[in-house]
Amino acid sequence: MEEVKVIGFWASPYVYRVTWALKLKGVEYEYQEEDIFNKSDLLLQYNPVHKKVPVVVHGGKLIAESTVILEYIEETWLQNPLLPTDPHARAIARFWTKFGDDKMPNIYGFYKRAGEEQTKAVKEAQECLKILEEHGLDDEKKFFNGDKIEMTDLSMGLLAFWLEAMEEAAGVQVLEADNFPRLHAWIRNFKEVPVIKENHPDKTRLVAYFKQLREKFIKPATS
Repeated sequence: MEEVKVIGFWASPYVYRVTWALKLKGVEYEYQEEDIFNKSDLLLQYNPVHKKVPVVVHGGKLIAESTVILEYIEETWLQNPLLPTDPHARAIARFWTKFGDDKMPNIYGFYKRAGEEQTKAVKEAQECLKILEEHGLDDEKKFFNGDKIEMTDLSMGLLAFWLEAMEEAAGVQVLEADNFPRLHAWIRNFKEVPVIKENHPDKTRLVAYFKQLREKFIKPATS
């Protein structure tokens, strides 16, 4: 088997979606931690366009951007599929995966703001989450596409661990249990999947990281 390497950063949900996918497929890989605040020449060489993690190197071939990497993983290793076999179901899965990618900055933007701006950002986040609650999930499914964890779930992983840490760091509650019962049920189911349960960032460390980042974002606005 050709060597697989993942260039990542410990706090990135986009890196975790890739490593989760590889683990679900049973693909062995080498992990290399990157300092995204002091980017190495290697990262700039591997991803000169966006200069971001994750980057996957497979047999010397470079693949960047996490959703593109997920599709590459799905097409390269056919075991344990991460997309449905039915074409329409695959299209729906890709729709919600893209929705998540497009809306995640709106969902987590609140932790970068304070005062009235934060209040507005929380409302914007909840509007996006309500769409997922009402249209992306239903009471008969454990996950977005059924009873099995798939690509859409991996792409929504930020909601399972990172959002909670951001809420704590910012001192607000966004994903309220009473208002988002389906999303809370999905998070419980997601966290119980063995690959997810055994591979996720430490919450205490994640909260500290987001508190530190938050100070950098809000200081210019409050000084």
